[in-house]
Amino acid sequence: MPQESLTPRVLREYALVADGERGALIGPDGSVAWMCVPRWDSAPAFGGLLGGAGRYTVTPADPWHVWGGYYEDGTLIWRSRWVGDSRIECREALAMPADPRRAVLLRRIEAVDGPADVTVVLDVRDGRGRPATLSRHGDLWAGQAGTTRFRWSGAGRARRVAGGLRMSVKLKAGEQHDLVLEMSDCDFSDEAPDSGRSWAATEEAWSLVVPDCGDLIAVADARHAYAVLRGLTSGSGAMVAAATTSLPERLKGGRNYDYRYAWIRDQCYAGLAVAAHGPHPLLAGTVRFVTERLLADGPDLMPAYTVTGATIPAERRLRVRGYPGGSALAGNWVRGQFQLDALGEALSLLAAAARHDMLAEDDWRAVAVAADAIEKRWQEPDAGIWELGDKRWAHSRLACVSGLRAIAAVAADGAAGGHGHREAARWCALADGILASLGDCVHSSGRWRRAPDDDRVDAALLLSVIRGALPPEDPRSVATIDAVRRDLGVDGYVYRFRHDARPLHSAEGTFLLCGFWLAQVEHLCGHPVAAAHWFERNRGACGPAALYTEEYDVRQRQLRGNLPQAFVHAGMLECAVVLSRDVDMGAGA
Repeated sequence: MPQESLTPRVLREYALVADGERGALIGPDGSVAWMCVPRWDSAPAFGGLLGGAGRYTVTPADPWHVWGGYYEDGTLIWRSRWVGDSRIECREALAMPADPRRAVLLRRIEAVDGPADVTVVLDVRDGRGRPATLSRHGDLWAGQAGTTRFRWSGAGRARRVAGGLRMSVKLKAGEQHDLVLEMSDCDFSDEAPDSGRSWAATEEAWSLVVPDCGDLIAVADARHAYAVLRGLTSGSGAMVAAATTSLPERLKGGRNYDYRYAWIRDQCYAGLAVAAHGPHPLLAGTVRFVTERLLADGPDLMPAYTVTGATIPAERRLRVRGYPGGSALAGNWVRGQFQLDALGEALSLLAAAARHDMLAEDDWRAVAVAADAIEKRWQEPDAGIWELGDKRWAHSRLACVSGLRAIAAVAADGAAGGHGHREAARWCALADGILASLGDCVHSSGRWRRAPDDDRVDAALLLSVIRGALPPEDPRSVATIDAVRRDLGVDGYVYRFRHDARPLHSAEGTFLLCGFWLAQVEHLCGHPVAAAHWFERNRGACGPAALYTEEYDVRQRQLRGNLPQAFVHAGMLECAVVLSRDVDMGAGA
């Protein structure tokens, strides 16, 4: 089967299975379109999403089928479904608990209510697209492509074809067939895993890591958002910003990025979303990773790291065609930036964890490091939340005000030990000084402007209300909220800022995270109907798998950017928590 037969699909049609250490995108044709092994930022073993080599497909032999699918509640266990003369399903998951060195991809083909005839193809490639060596051991195939070793169980009937293995699976109604693909960068020294035990362990693992969320509105979506965040979070506590690289935000606009790394800001957003609901295990891992990075790098904190805490490699082009409209890249130039707001968000995160009594001595040391770093660097220009040119961005400084005030409040309550009151007073004074310095960031209309030399309104400035830098009733808050609603809100969606004189939709898509922010702000301002409007509009901006990208093209109703974008799922979860407050849950969700 030639590689050219793989065709790209619109992003809303892909589902994600993930175990925290890596993830796989599965298309409607049953193909694993993207999977890097063994870690998120490794070379892809299956790179069809970007026009690269390698594939693993499970698809009906008769093309006259209609595709669908769904996640099992509170998990990233996906069920691909095809309906023709009968229904065929393929249950898909990356096995948990996860091993950082070995991925185990489980696929169970099921003939639901009639016979099934399914074609299966496996073609593992190395980073340069070269095919694997293959050997057979009874009913198990093994091979190696570059540094990737693999074993494939349940494929005893597979036969060699050009570039890989192919087999037909025919089942009677009610029958099922298990396939287990292991992939690693080291040799296999144990027996191949049993499919039944692997499925049972995976189901149990998901049941332990996703909370019930029955106290929230949009229960199923809130649980799914939590599952996505957990699926993107490594055992180190680091959460990748997205599972993919190089999915374009705009056609040939030069905006294609590798998001398979852990952004400190995004990590804090996710931790704050979880903390708003409760002291769940995901919060502890987030705190651990942020604390480790603060203690290691202090005022030189980088915006993002690999999930192991290492420096991100420099950006480079990959030798593949790339997703339509973009170009394929690996690495990210963000590693050379200074982003002041990350320090403020880190303090907000640690304060939220402290309110759950989750901070240990090292975490309080990290608090002091972050506060000292703000004191040292807050007057410097920085790249800001949107990673643009260095300026005195108002949002960055307001994020520091929020974080300093939040941690000062918990320290003043005695959480920081004997020096809590003294440190709290110092942090409050620093926050007051930063806020007082922002007079040149107030527009003549009374709202916040982006920077002293940039009059535009920015949806990120809503965070000053959400995180508590200023109350909703402050005149600057009121004027800013009105301006965002009026100038950046369109049909229930919100743009980041106006790039130029073009219509908003001509410059970029709406930012779903900004829509969830405005929903939260409307709730805080006592506007429940408006809050529900923004929330419902943005939570529906996804495909059948309920995965969000960073941007949403309102005119074409298409997802834009890398998939899934973690901070959007965090925004949806936090918004569900906030909007559930003072809501009568007895009325239904």
